[in-house]
Parts: sequence; structure tokens; C-alpha cells
Amino acid sequence: MTTGGVETTAGEWEREPDPSDSLRTFGAVVQALREHAGISRTEFGTRVRYSKHTVASVELGRRMPDASFVDRAEEVLGNTGALRRAAQHLSRGEPGLAVWFRRWARLERVAVSLCTYECRLVPGLLQSEGYARAVFDNSIPLLTDEQLEAQVVARLERQEMLANRPHVPFSFIVEEAVLRRGLGGTDVMRGLFDHVLAYTAPRNVTLQVVPLGAPYHACLDGPMRLLETSEGRRLGYSEGQQNGRLIADAKEVSLLHQRYDTLRSQALPPQESRDLLERLRGEL
Repeated sequence: MTTGGVETTAGEWEREPDPSDSLRTFGAVVQALREHAGISRTEFGTRVRYSKHTVASVELGRRMPDASFVDRAEEVLGNTGALRRAAQHLSRGEPGLAVWFRRWARLERVAVSLCTYECRLVPGLLQSEGYARAVFDNSIPLLTDEQLEAQVVARLERQEMLANRPHVPFSFIVEEAVLRRGLGGTDVMRGLFDHVLAYTAPRNVTLQVVPLGAPYHACLDGPMRLLETSEGRRLGYSEGQQNGRLIADAKEVSLLHQRYDTLRSQALPPQESRDLLERLRGEL
């Protein structure tokens, strides 16, 4: 559609709900080239025949540029071919992953160790498909069928690292109350217990359960994730309602490690934890 010489395309120019890194990078390159050429955003919009607001959205990584925008931007900014080549690698946000979780998810895939404590639900890396569906089915606002499917697929794909990285130690600590919550019903929970027992059987994957009657608890401030990179850097992650925080401060991460290590000593040993899971399954 063209309005007053300025083009808009209804489908392609919707604002991206979760801008990807590639969109942000492309937008930054467009802005840098435009400013280097001494062209204002308004003038640039006129020359590429899009509004200055659309130009701003592209430069901020909020909109996926269509082919016409890329071609005209190339012509205005010197025909170097850089924008056309960069546009070939553009992608929208990773489907199925919350925008605040994506950076941590990428770090997970290359970590040399990973520790997870959960008090709300079974950790995503250990969820069965049925349990994951039950989790997302309880989302508010309700997800569309397509959104729910994308969430489930993304969660199951993340789990592949447990099998694909047998030399990486994975440690999980989960509250017994989480395992006793019948999310999704009996069949879902039975499938969950089978799944967790299978995924925590390898030597590099450890599961410990904090029993209901534990008199001490070092992680009352909430769930946490910890990892170490191949360069020896330790990072943490905490998550709440509609937000997540990557923790890089060395002192804060060290404190989280102290809490996690203490909780390890307060939780049931791995074999006793597996025995508890088997008893819970037998009670269904």
C-alpha cells in the first residue's frame, strides 16, 4: 500500500513482538550507514519511500524489512551489497522461547556445567511432552494452538543437550512439593516420572529432591540457574513473573553457588531421590 508516496505493507510491517539479535544488528548497520552518509531519518525515509517511523522501527530492530526497503536502502547508501547480504541472515525472535530467556538458552547450549534449582515446577530440561503441554496450557493469557505448539517444540529441543553432551555435568534440585502437584492429571504425572527417571539415569545428570520435611533450606529466595563457560566464567540466572535476569557480577554469582552447594547437602542424595520418584509413581 502507498500513502502519499510512502509505502507500508500491512502483513510485513507489523511490529516484531520479540526482536531477534539479527534484526537489531541489521538495524544498527542501517543507522550507521545512514548517519555516515549524513542523511537524516526523515530524508532517508523519503528517499526509500517509507515513513520515518518505519525507518526508525527497522533501525531499532522492531520491524522485519521487506525486499523493497532493503533494495532502496542499498541504492541510497552506496550499493555496497552489505545490506542485501545481511538481509539474507535475518530471522525473527526464536519461537517458543521468552525474549528474556533467549540469551540464557544460548549460553546453556555451550556451557561446561549447568545447575538448576526449581521450587515452582519441574525444570524445563526434564519435562515430559505431556507435562510441558500442561504447563503451557495453564498460561494466562491463553496461548493459541500455534503458540502452544511452538513452546512445546522449543522446550523439547532444549532437552536434546542432555543426550548430546554426555561429558557435561547437569545438576538439578527440585522440591518434593513440585513432584506431588498433579499438574495435568494422573497420566501426565505418570509419564513425567518415567521421563525424569530416564533423563536422570546417565552419570552426568544428577537429580536431588528437597523433601517436604527438610528442616533447613538455603534457597528460600527462589529458583536459580548457574552455569560455567568454557573460559571458566560463572554466570547465574533468576526468573520471575514475565521477566528474567542474567547475573554476571562475580560476588553475586559466588553467593548463589554457596546457596546451591548448601542446598545440595540439605536435599536427598541422588539414589534416594530416584527412589522417591519411583514411590511417587507407584502411588498414582
